[in-house]
Amino acid sequence: MEKYQDIFQFVSSQEKNYMLPIKVIEDYEWSMMQHVKTTILYKNSRFLTGGSDSKPFKNIIRPILNLQYRTEGFDVRDIELYVNDRRYFYKSFLIKKFHEKWARENDIDTFIDKMIESYIDFGGALIKKTNQIKPEVVPLQSIAFCDQTDILSGPIGIKHYFSPSELRSMADKGWENIEEAITLSQNIKKSSYGLEENRTPGKYIEIYEIHGDLPSSYLGDNEQDEEYTSQMHIICYVKNNSGKGQGITLFSTREPKSPFKLVLRDEIYGRGLGFGGAEELFEPQVWVNYDMIRVKELLDGAAKTILQTTDSAFANRNKLSDMENLEIAVVEDGKQISQIPTASPVNIRLFENSVMQWEAHAQQMGAANDAIMGESPKSGTPFRLQELVTTESKGLHEYRKGKLATFLDEIYRDWIIPSLVKEVNKGQEFLVDLDTSEFKYITEQIAENKSNKQRNEEVLRGMLPSDKETLKKEIQDEMAKAGKRRFFQILKDELKNSAIDIKIDIAGKQKNLALMVDKMSNIFRTIAQNPQILANPQLLNLFNQIIEASGFSPVEFLNQESQVAPIPEQPQPQSQPQPQLENLSTLNQ
Repeated sequence: MEKYQDIFQFVSSQEKNYMLPIKVIEDYEWSMMQHVKTTILYKNSRFLTGGSDSKPFKNIIRPILNLQYRTEGFDVRDIELYVNDRRYFYKSFLIKKFHEKWARENDIDTFIDKMIESYIDFGGALIKKTNQIKPEVVPLQSIAFCDQTDILSGPIGIKHYFSPSELRSMADKGWENIEEAITLSQNIKKSSYGLEENRTPGKYIEIYEIHGDLPSSYLGDNEQDEEYTSQMHIICYVKNNSGKGQGITLFSTREPKSPFKLVLRDEIYGRGLGFGGAEELFEPQVWVNYDMIRVKELLDGAAKTILQTTDSAFANRNKLSDMENLEIAVVEDGKQISQIPTASPVNIRLFENSVMQWEAHAQQMGAANDAIMGESPKSGTPFRLQELVTTESKGLHEYRKGKLATFLDEIYRDWIIPSLVKEVNKGQEFLVDLDTSEFKYITEQIAENKSNKQRNEEVLRGMLPSDKETLKKEIQDEMAKAGKRRFFQILKDELKNSAIDIKIDIAGKQKNLALMVDKMSNIFRTIAQNPQILANPQLLNLFNQIIEASGFSPVEFLNQESQVAPIPEQPQPQSQPQPQLENLSTLNQ
């Protein structure tokens, strides 16, 4: 096993090793550094060899990635916190409303969006707990080294750039040797993986942040190298006056628990990241670019005007490139000059068809057919078929979105909810906007409470109590005048002993509004035209099943315990009694 003298030698060696690929299986090499680089370049319409005006880049990756952001994403509105105690439902309402305000103030929505983009683009999102409430989505291009086979199984190094003022602000957190590092700062920021340098107007210091199980001797404990502990180091490399590099430790300590969590998209055993959304389109992108370059070459050839002549001396007598419009050229007697036809490249259709085939393949790989991309269906496509295709296309995205929701659930339970509980137990007063159902629930509860209180006071004064329902309606009408925007207050330590749980409604954000309106219109039309359904238990049960299959809850539309007045029968036209019916009636009597 290779040993290193100190943390500086370890980091330098691991940074070099990170640039080498690993073997996932036999005949399959993979480099995380190259994977991240290719993803960034292709997503931003750049060739691996750099940009060139002479080569077209038809980006088929970005539109599909944008689709996946929309279909696999969700936001704070889909996260519901509640008090896991049936006796305190009102507390669930308070914590839910407070969370919406609190999450916006702490940019939780921004965190979720960055997590989703990293998850889709690179095939994984590395999340780090910080001193802030909002976790950090680690930019994968900032990783200096890690275990490429399993990111969380080994030490992780992350590269940062600090300005002198930012570095000085860390003195309050116990960082040392800050001024020594600042005196050697430069007007340079290195590109990802330190391959190139960018000149900057301000000075920066390149900082390495290292987490993982490392020899205890790296902490200066004079212990044996064989003893490993979980550690955190903040270091930098500078050049001394003689030009020789040296390392400076800014901060080091034992770390009780790793601050990282990782979620993988389409996990591949043996490599640190899953199959990325951009990666699955690398091959189609390469061949679409190949075809487009060939098409450009054909068009360049077609754009040229080439002449042919039987007069061998014509070119010497006439400089066509210098001739003006309508200028006369002289051709020898019996000779001819004509244009070679280049305006119709014979093979251009083959390349155009190839581009279409590769684009179709890319859409299939990314589960992004025309329907889900928002393209108009082909003429004659039935609406129901289009609806079915769109629904089925979302299946894979819903599956991946479910994995993200489960991962976010873990982050909330471990990192975010404890911070929220601490904040809410300080006592909070906040303004909220109530929706219709929330406003109805609140006014009913308040009206119930106030009416009971008033009736009790009337009885104690020797008066007859007011009609409860009339009193409740008066209170609700008065509250309605004040609108749906209200101040709420959570008392200090009101939720101190409450078990707060989480539910992420990942379906809420992705509702197809047009489709929902169509379904609800059909339900409304059916009930309006056939109210007897509500009075027939067999029909009502069948109708409930139809509503549930449509993605709704029967409770939202129907009250099975309600009594529906039967529809009076229409008077039937009078007719002469038939003898046979009379006889049957007599028999029955």
